[in-house]
Amino acid sequence: MSVDGGVVSGVGVGAGGKEVGVRGSASGLVTRVVVRRNGSHVDIECLDRGEFLVPRLLDVTGHQVRVALVGCCAMLVAGDALELDVVVGAGIDLELVEPSGTVAYNARGGRASWTARVTVESDGVLRWRTASIVIASGADLTRDMRVDLADGARAVLSETVVLGRSGEVGGALRSRQHVTYAGTPLLIEDLDLTDPTLRDYPGILGAHRVLGTVLALGYRPGALPTPSATALAGPGALARALSAEAHTIDDAMHEWWTAWQP
Repeated sequence: MSVDGGVVSGVGVGAGGKEVGVRGSASGLVTRVVVRRNGSHVDIECLDRGEFLVPRLLDVTGHQVRVALVGCCAMLVAGDALELDVVVGAGIDLELVEPSGTVAYNARGGRASWTARVTVESDGVLRWRTASIVIASGADLTRDMRVDLADGARAVLSETVVLGRSGEVGGALRSRQHVTYAGTPLLIEDLDLTDPTLRDYPGILGAHRVLGTVLALGYRPGALPTPSATALAGPGALARALSAEAHTIDDAMHEWWTAWQP
């Protein structure tokens, strides 16, 4: 699928309206989004539907592209393994939109996983404000994100984790992030919230059950809200907010997200 000046040419939808991968066969279990420049054109090289997510092209303006990640089934339950691959080509500005949140349901002794692999090429930009993920009581979720930024690439990411639905303590979450910039580690984090007793200790979550995070990667944002933000050793920064209720951190998250746009 090639796009020039916001006009889409080519076919990304098969007979009967069923979405198919562009430039290649359907990916099966893995959701894939690959967007690159081809001269003055934008090439939507791949919008492959996975088992849990369907990527839908929303808009193309110049070299700015918006793609929605739409859930196509109930998730995440025991045995689910959501996988997402994203490639942002050189000079492309890609925004990923999530219309609805994700719930990790009671696994009843099983486990589920959520894995994202992101590559941003030189002078590319990724903007991804993920919808809230709720870890219901009894859930056991491992969440892995790998982001590889080329020299000159940038990304701004935001996520909100809610431990438990209303009245629940919440299940087990192991969240790992590995970010490199120009081949050098920028952020390596392993957040272990699997034990509800330990995570309630002061210095971890205490009485809070909502964790909001905004990440600026590949650049240093102009304003760092103190003491909520930490400058990384390389080009980047991390801001976090804790709360007992999700709606009480919305304003802070929105402020950081707006101020930290690359």
